[in-house]
Amino acid sequence: MKLVYSIFLVSLFSFCIMSCKSKEEKTNPAINRIQIRDSNTIINPESSLNPYAGVDLSPMDMSYYPTDYPKIKMSNPSIQPPIARVVYSRPHLQGRKLFTSVLKYDEPWRLGANEATELQFYKDVKIFDDKIKAGRYVLYCIPHQDKWTIVLNSNIDSWGLLTDSTKDIGRFTVPAKKTNNRIEFFTIVFEKTSLGADLLMAWDNVEARLPISF
Repeated sequence: MKLVYSIFLVSLFSFCIMSCKSKEEKTNPAINRIQIRDSNTIINPESSLNPYAGVDLSPMDMSYYPTDYPKIKMSNPSIQPPIARVVYSRPHLQGRKLFTSVLKYDEPWRLGANEATELQFYKDVKIFDDKIKAGRYVLYCIPHQDKWTIVLNSNIDSWGLLTDSTKDIGRFTVPAKKTNNRIEFFTIVFEKTSLGADLLMAWDNVEARLPISF
């Protein structure tokens, strides 16, 4: 009899806990804001409440050359300054096709989202035969079907893309090729070459490379 009574109490207690949890989830939507995906906690940007700054759907990112320079510097404080870095926001496809649902051929694109994409050189470099002085530059492009025109511009600390050719520092035409990749988030990274590094720009199944020598 005591065993039956104990089982009854345990069952009643479990039922109360489940009922309270269900009621809290209905009355407190914050409970449902956290999703678990691929073992990572992801906050839903549309529903998360933040009175200071909302979570952007196109997160800002930064790539260095040498790759992972800040981590290298932590273990070797005397290391020389990096060669370059790029700061950009990373839009993603969300089921769309790159052309022409997101981008259009022959129309300028900021090479990212939100603030203008910025390329910084810490020393003088060369792009093809043009000498580029150390400094910060806005980076944007004009995509065509088989090539991209990459533009360096001096209108830094700007949002979006308001093209002003009078502030262009240089224009460079590079091949754009199709790959077997399907890149969800727009990506810019540096890849080492025999002469320096390529600035690799990739999205969906398209990639372009801007050669930088130093």
